[in-house]
Amino acid sequence: MNWVLLIIGGFFEVGFASCLGKAKETTGTASALWMGGFFVCLAISMFLLYKATQTLPIGTAYAVWTGIGAVGTVLVGIFIFKEPADFWRVFFVTTLIASIIGLKFVSN
Repeated sequence: MNWVLLIIGGFFEVGFASCLGKAKETTGTASALWMGGFFVCLAISMFLLYKATQTLPIGTAYAVWTGIGAVGTVLVGIFIFKEPADFWRVFFVTTLIASIIGLKFVSN
């Protein structure tokens, strides 16, 4: 169950990074709403990371949490914010995914 919480927390990390990106692109009320989304996603993400680390090793949990956030944020950047998807960027995101999966398999 804690792995599920950790994965959901990683998705909320993608959410807070994406909200930050949208807040940067907007002004006024829209920017304030995106910043509100940022803080809500941040709080949920941190809480789920905290809950997951009650039974998972902190080093593994934190690495997986940040890895999910990093991969997800890169994918959101490519598909939503139209950032470049060149060979090396995709290659290193793929190696990051392989590392996250590897950590899951070698952890309790």
